[in-house]
Amino acid sequence: MNAISISQFTNNIQDFIKQVIEQHTPLKITSQNGEDLIIMSAEDGEQQQETLFILQNSELMQQINDSLATHIQNQGYILNQEELNEILLQSQKT
Repeated sequence: MNAISISQFTNNIQDFIKQVIEQHTPLKITSQNGEDLIIMSAEDGEQQQETLFILQNSELMQQINDSLATHIQNQGYILNQEELNEILLQSQKT
């Protein structure tokens, strides 16, 4: 994560905001009194919130773990051709 002073940020605020959004990289802004802050794009913040929700949901994490175990053992559910076609058709609509 890059860090800049608050004066650098305020002098070039539009450029830094554009950088944070386009590069999906948070930016740490440091102040002289030690009260730093971090800015990130709204999209990245929402993704982090979704990730935290999943990681904190023990039931969902267990389902993911069980699914991974069956996948590794090649024992997962295998779609038939009709199901594959339906998925492909749905993905083409979006």
